[in-house]
Amino acid sequence: MISPTDTIIELRGVTKSFGTNRVADNLDLLVQRREIVALLGQTGAGKSTVLNMVMGNIPADSGTVRVAGHDPYNEFIKLRGKMAVSFQTDRLLPWRTAVENAELGLLILGKPTAEAREIATTWLARVNLAGAENRYVHELSGGMRQRVSLARALCVDPELVLLDESFSQLDHVTSMALRADFAKLVREFGKTCLFVTHRIDDALEMADRILVLKPGAGVGLELVMTPEMRADSATVHELHDRIAGTMEGSEAGQPDLARA
Repeated sequence: MISPTDTIIELRGVTKSFGTNRVADNLDLLVQRREIVALLGQTGAGKSTVLNMVMGNIPADSGTVRVAGHDPYNEFIKLRGKMAVSFQTDRLLPWRTAVENAELGLLILGKPTAEAREIATTWLARVNLAGAENRYVHELSGGMRQRVSLARALCVDPELVLLDESFSQLDHVTSMALRADFAKLVREFGKTCLFVTHRIDDALEMADRILVLKPGAGVGLELVMTPEMRADSATVHELHDRIAGTMEGSEAGQPDLARA
């Protein structure tokens, strides 16, 4: 049984509507510490709504949302430095170099300039950008800019990293390399990651657990992944088809739980 101290994200009976459109209906979601969890689903399934509630951008209409034991909407200040986000677009400041962008969160949190620079430089090297520290944004490729964005998120040593379609604008080869590097770092440094994506490959290649949301942010399919499953191409192909079927609505009825 999972103890409360093992859980970093907890949604219990969460309901959320925008006007007459109910995008979350009695949703339960738990994420354990050091887990990488993917939220998959088509547009309108409620992925971004769930992420925004976890980020504290919007409140739930009813139910409970807790991140590291705190209400992220009403107690956001208590999560300062514990949670970091990387978005679909890199959101880098064009007048700052790669290292100046990467260190920005540290400076906002009050780290001394020299210490922030050292930490940022170290994380840029960890995301394979050693030697590119002093390049400006226009001198970086799309993949390099996203690596800077991920380094900026990891620099602050958060407990939780949230990704909002962070790989979706990259080409297949660049995205695959960045997903592998990021997942390796998250596991190596014991971080927790919740990420939203509409791309099945993102989830299969990175996640320890995959939740496919149906409209209303209900869980239509839950899969627990292992390294052995990821290494078996036949298994990956089968799971890809199951996920695609759920996203297209061809698998009806109760949530399908597949666990290794």
